[in-house]
Amino acid sequence: MVTIISSTNRPGSSTLKLAKYYQTKFIERGIDAGLLSLTQLPPNLIATDLYGKRSAEFEPIQEIVTQTEKFLFVIPEYNGSFPGVLKVFIDACSFPESFYEKKAALVGLSSGKYGNIRGIDHFTGVCHYLHLNVMALKIHIANIRSELDGQGNIHKEDTLKFVNEQIDKFIRF
Repeated sequence: MVTIISSTNRPGSSTLKLAKYYQTKFIERGIDAGLLSLTQLPPNLIATDLYGKRSAEFEPIQEIVTQTEKFLFVIPEYNGSFPGVLKVFIDACSFPESFYEKKAALVGLSSGKYGNIRGIDHFTGVCHYLHLNVMALKIHIANIRSELDGQGNIHKEDTLKFVNEQIDKFIRF
């Protein structure tokens, strides 16, 4: 099972649009791909699910994470890195069963011109610490608003090429 993580809790984000695009492409290839948006996190997660505590609201999310074998993280650039809510999500998940020896692919995006290169590098370090095996091909999509059409589809030919290559390689990974 693949779970796509829309790695921000910002409502109406380009991150969620891109995550939905990836989900559609996996399903078109016959791959069961779920979508977990960090907008689904309990609003009091910091008080209820860190340091060994588990809330009833987070339990279904934890079940999804535990059952997932492959994660595709779609990560926007926040202040030159990845969103803090993504780190809180990782910290709230049970260790080691959530991520240990599982697989991940990373997609960075930004409204600027670098596609969250630094944030993807930072998050790769977190993944390595968790023993979450990261696929070498990482995609960085800059100027995201110009990459998605009105229906949330990628329409630029070179971006389509790399996204399709990443999806195909992740299926085999």
